Amino acid sequence: MDKNLIYTRNIGIMAHIDAGKTTTTERILFFTGRTHRLGEVHDGNATMDWMVQEQERGITITSAATTTFWKYNGDDFKINIIDTPGHVDFTVEVERSLRILDGAVAVFCAVGGVEPQSETVWRQANKYGVPRLAFINKMDRAGADFFSVVQQMQEKLGANPVPVQIPIGAEENYKGFIDLIKMNAVVFYDDAETVTRFEVEEIPASMMDEVEEWRGKLIEAVAGVDDTILERYLEDHNSITPDELMVAIRKAAIDGTIIPVICGSAFKNKGVQSLLDAVIAYLPSPVDKGTITGIDPRTDEEETREPDNDAPMAALAFKIATDPFVGRLAFMRVYSGTINAGDTVLNVRTGKRERINRLFQMHANKQNPKESISAGDICAGVGFKDLKTGDTLCSINKPILLETMDFPEPVIGVAIEPRTQADVDKLSLALNKLAEEDPTFQVKTDLDSGQTVIHGMGELHLEILIDRLKREFKVECNQGAPQVAYKEAITTTGEFREVFKKQTGGRGKFADIIFELGPADENVRGLQFINDVKGGHIPKEYVPSVEKGFREAMSNGPLAGFQLESLKVTLKDGSYHPVDSDALSFEIAAKQAFRKFAAKCNPVILEPIMSTEVVTPEEYVGDVIGDFNRRRGRVEGMESKAGARVVKAKVPLAEKFGYVTVLRTLTSGRATSTMEFSHYEKVPAEISNRIVEIAKGKIL
Repeated sequence: MDKNLIYTRNIGIMAHIDAGKTTTTERILFFTGRTHRLGEVHDGNATMDWMVQEQERGITITSAATTTFWKYNGDDFKINIIDTPGHVDFTVEVERSLRILDGAVAVFCAVGGVEPQSETVWRQANKYGVPRLAFINKMDRAGADFFSVVQQMQEKLGANPVPVQIPIGAEENYKGFIDLIKMNAVVFYDDAETVTRFEVEEIPASMMDEVEEWRGKLIEAVAGVDDTILERYLEDHNSITPDELMVAIRKAAIDGTIIPVICGSAFKNKGVQSLLDAVIAYLPSPVDKGTITGIDPRTDEEETREPDNDAPMAALAFKIATDPFVGRLAFMRVYSGTINAGDTVLNVRTGKRERINRLFQMHANKQNPKESISAGDICAGVGFKDLKTGDTLCSINKPILLETMDFPEPVIGVAIEPRTQADVDKLSLALNKLAEEDPTFQVKTDLDSGQTVIHGMGELHLEILIDRLKREFKVECNQGAPQVAYKEAITTTGEFREVFKKQTGGRGKFADIIFELGPADENVRGLQFINDVKGGHIPKEYVPSVEKGFREAMSNGPLAGFQLESLKVTLKDGSYHPVDSDALSFEIAAKQAFRKFAAKCNPVILEPIMSTEVVTPEEYVGDVIGDFNRRRGRVEGMESKAGARVVKAKVPLAEKFGYVTVLRTLTSGRATSTMEFSHYEKVPAEISNRIVEIAKGKIL
């Protein structure tokens, strides 16, 4: 076992918009000596927000990776950090980062608490089983309430937050924190310099009762998940040493049974060093995460890989980026073995070999060339011909397929056209590059109008992509109004038969299929295909062609030509001709069958429904709810938060265009709103008819 693996941490910083992720990352880089000046988001000079669009808007758009070092208990630890976006439109960046990380720091605003996107990233971390610790930031802001945020984590996230620190004061009186493990106070002092000095002092006598209460809760929480601490607790809880407590908290945090909670103010440089200590103390190394499981593509049997430099190489490509100087960069997490520059590896998805020309360790958008990258590390490689997000790279003679990633479907589209003839060729090249980078960005050509329609996760997402077309690829575009990405579904099941015959002299075409067409089972996306043919009436080699035909036909629904969300096809019987039948005949038969019979299964149009949350002063609640009702929204709940009301609703995306402007007018600019995709739902009949007529060009 390589000792360096034990001293490595792969972490992500995740949170809602404006909770302070990038500022926290910038402070980490400064205090670890990675940068020598403090980058500020609001000044547009944050290291990790390197894109022009990020600097202009003060938001994170793309997840940026960097490597830094921190000394803890006399040992040097390597920390690979990924700073992720908070905006829901760029949720794919969080998803793919969490897939390959060993641990995460969830940043919460001490005023805003658990906000909608906090819940989204938390669910994503649960999905991939990522151990986390919570950093409650902005403790010096008006309205900061540490204990309220801890309670919200319990109620809204279903988490088990366990404070290992509690703050000394809050808002302008925030002085520092009490370390509940070492039982001392860390007090901050603002010196003339920008970097805040801290001193370790005795716990103030006035806080002793509160400290004893929270230390008791900490030990109880740990004793609840650790038998050794439980025994010591029952004997004499005062005899538990800080080291024993740290070991037990680390174990429970890695298991995900507790979430250690600390506090600070990253912008004012308060609590960043203790956050780094907590990352080392409580978050796992690649060794703690242990073996990774995959499938041997040759046998379909389960395979494992140890986080060891001598094990067969296995890595996952989690992001593709275009760099103006080195070309296509593939970001990779190496799970086992060692990658060397110049190595030839296997891409399991394509079954082809790929040569890695060069390897880099990343620092935001800067590359540091490396000759080799060891197990447990994150890097970027150059030279791949055909590589997509989620591909597994491995040793040629020891293949393994690692679990890939699922990405949400885009919900909004915009028609674009190049302004000049010179832009035409450049546009398709640029769009292909952007689609390679971003799995939630899709490019489609409207078959009727010939228009190019780009689809994304929201208006901001598409706005940024069009801006990138202009700046990075020098392509000028005209764009249409945003369109909703409607889908179709069939609601009833029927059994049908389709015979495809074609005789053109010489060898003809023949295929005969009997099948059942109906809605897919619950929670199934795409085509659910069941082969139920008995007795060899259709040869086995033609069955995949039937499946392919139905799958391709799903992109053009029977009502208005929208893609089908899901479909269940059971192939029951059929026949073939020994001379005229071939794979293409059965594929064409399936496509024709879908076009002919899908309309007989009561098709409906589905529209994307958005989970919307509005934070508004009390006096505007009635106006906000009234506006939701006008937009076909369903109000699902209200709660009070920091002197305001939070209204939660489900609203169709079609009714949300330009909503922010209307909300500002309704509330004199005092309300804020967030929204994220929730699910697809059937469109009411009268609206459905109008959508069909518009799609068929009857209404302009």
